[in-house]
Amino acid sequence: MRPVRALPFVMSVAAFGAMASSVGQALAVALPHPPVAKVAPVTDDYFGTKITDPYRWMESEPKPQFQAYLHGQDDYARAVLAKIPGRDALARDIGAVSGLVARVRTVELAGGRLFYLKREAGAQIDRLVVADAAGHETVLVDPATLGAGGKHAEIDQFAPSQDGSLVAYGVSIGGSENSTLHVIDVATRQTRPDTIDRAQFGNVSWAPDGGSFFFTRLPASSATAKPVDQYAHQIVYRHVLGQDPAQDASVLEADHLPFAYQAAAVFPSIVVVPGSDFALAGIADGVSPEITLYVAPLADLLAGHPAWKQLASASDGVTGLAVRGSRIDLLTHKDAPRFRIVETSLAAPDIAHAREVVAQRDGVLTGLGAAKDGLYFASRDGATFSLHRLAEGAARPDDIALPFAGTIAPDEEGPGGLVTDPVRPGALVSLESWVRPHQWLRYDAAAGTLSDTHILPPFPRDLGAYQSVESFATAPDGTRIPLSIVSRRDTPHDGRRPTYLVGYGSYGISYDPSFNPAFLPWLDRGGIYAVAHVRGGGEEGQAWHDAGKIATKQNTIHDFIAAGEALIAQGYTDKAHLGGEGTSAGGILIGGAITQRPDLFRAALIRVGATNTIREQFTAGGPANIPEFGTVTDRAQFPSMRAMDAYNNVRKGVAYPAVLLTGGADDPRVTVWIPAKMTARLQADSTSHRPVLLRVEFDAGHGIGSTRKQRDDETADEFAFLLWQFGEKGFQPVR
Repeated sequence: MRPVRALPFVMSVAAFGAMASSVGQALAVALPHPPVAKVAPVTDDYFGTKITDPYRWMESEPKPQFQAYLHGQDDYARAVLAKIPGRDALARDIGAVSGLVARVRTVELAGGRLFYLKREAGAQIDRLVVADAAGHETVLVDPATLGAGGKHAEIDQFAPSQDGSLVAYGVSIGGSENSTLHVIDVATRQTRPDTIDRAQFGNVSWAPDGGSFFFTRLPASSATAKPVDQYAHQIVYRHVLGQDPAQDASVLEADHLPFAYQAAAVFPSIVVVPGSDFALAGIADGVSPEITLYVAPLADLLAGHPAWKQLASASDGVTGLAVRGSRIDLLTHKDAPRFRIVETSLAAPDIAHAREVVAQRDGVLTGLGAAKDGLYFASRDGATFSLHRLAEGAARPDDIALPFAGTIAPDEEGPGGLVTDPVRPGALVSLESWVRPHQWLRYDAAAGTLSDTHILPPFPRDLGAYQSVESFATAPDGTRIPLSIVSRRDTPHDGRRPTYLVGYGSYGISYDPSFNPAFLPWLDRGGIYAVAHVRGGGEEGQAWHDAGKIATKQNTIHDFIAAGEALIAQGYTDKAHLGGEGTSAGGILIGGAITQRPDLFRAALIRVGATNTIREQFTAGGPANIPEFGTVTDRAQFPSMRAMDAYNNVRKGVAYPAVLLTGGADDPRVTVWIPAKMTARLQADSTSHRPVLLRVEFDAGHGIGSTRKQRDDETADEFAFLLWQFGEKGFQPVR
């Protein structure tokens, strides 16, 4: 349930339902009502605490009754949203500005060439592209030609061979992330016959000769399989090109690891790094940033008899690595909550006595990469990132000046924003800010210069009218919570601005500054966009993450509420113009905020949101999320899980804000019955008479791989709903 940066929300009108002439009532009268969910109570006993679930039947989807409910809710939601004056103009503005910008993500270096996913300005979906040393681009795969069953296709992973002559890539349909691997020859652009399904977490890593690769595959499903088994029993195979995948040899099996590893979910992978005679086995629990590592000589692995040596356990706090020949550099938070980098030998690993190469500093270390000329790493101080290089043989790192203050961090859905090749000098850096468009920069180690790669064209609009301000909120326990505020420079500071407040706060993931052009129409209409950097994220290091998980998860909700109060106290907005948003695991944040402080928010957006934690444990992604949220089978952890479960904290007779919920029919992370149940409960129990709508995408999943138009349309609906609920002129429906 990791976040996808997108832009939505919702709000409401105070008098909705109070008078026949109110804008909300007028609209509701003109449309059919949403379907009323069947009530079929099921009661569970958790260590003496009985909880009754009125809508458990939805969890048996996709039965016809549930599908009819989803379509009825979606039809009603879209009919309501379509009637909002100003919605279509917003959609045109959002589509026009989003169509101006290209995006490049998931950049890889191999054989002196760049490989990346690129969506051209005006295009709907990313294509797989290769660029040579002179910058000439060639499209290798266009998923627009690969859709099936009326649903679109997207490329959700790829990995070039070490010499860059071949690329393995995964394609899934309708946002399902159910990836099938293929292999393409870069020179001829011909797709080879190798086709491997069930590769959702493929983690492809090529052998040096390009004749085979290692990859992770899910087990074949059966009619009797439980949802929690979907990601269980994963196996790493070695696929030899041209061989029937059914004959692939298993290398690492989650159920039969050659070493000890304890977790509710096991995600294994093999990593082969160019320029090294060693291979790594990486084991993760699915959501925790810490990884367990083992190492073996590459020759032994290829011969089929690796003798694995432990390199790092989960308790060593390793969250990143970089291999330089026979050495490995490890980013760790053990004894360093703001992280440090240590180095040990791959031939004789000894992390307990590893040499410290970069000490903990004032800023948080966020990423690293190995190149031929040294070790590159990034750090952050609040919303400002810095780039550094530790040259081979140097005692201390040098700082590399960046052209503007911004983020060196993952782009939308992609990997890190610092890309290196262990056998070549230099680095590629992704840089953007709240009001500066995304750029990919190249550092020339010989010249000591940083320049634009020009794989992204410049944004064709002047952005000087926009500004960002870094502020703080104060949580109930006195903790200062960073708060980013974005607006036009000429926006009145009148305490009544339409305000969109977003937060996340899980898995140690930071909500870093990023440029999203689809928000410009919101800002141009006098709106405020604010980001609460709540605990549970990684903005302030590992301690920040630990302060918002399992028993401390309430801090995440408290911090978000404090951010809303701070925006009011600082004169940006008031309760009648404040809306909150949480996506995916951010559903815990926004669900908790509106159930604990329904008076604070005029409306809320719950986007593919995790709102039923005590039942989500029994979905496909449930076991993997135990380290982050806990388990209902543990008496000590159950109370905190119960407290963060927004669905079970909705109370009949409470006046809740207006809520727009979204769901994806093909969502493998937050299955669609979760927002459906939350919708049913809010519609049944809230007494505010404010709208509760469920918008479902039937050709999408968690938002990953959605087309530009799908995102733009959703954003337009959310902005229009928000402005309607705020009572903004031009967005008030009439009879």
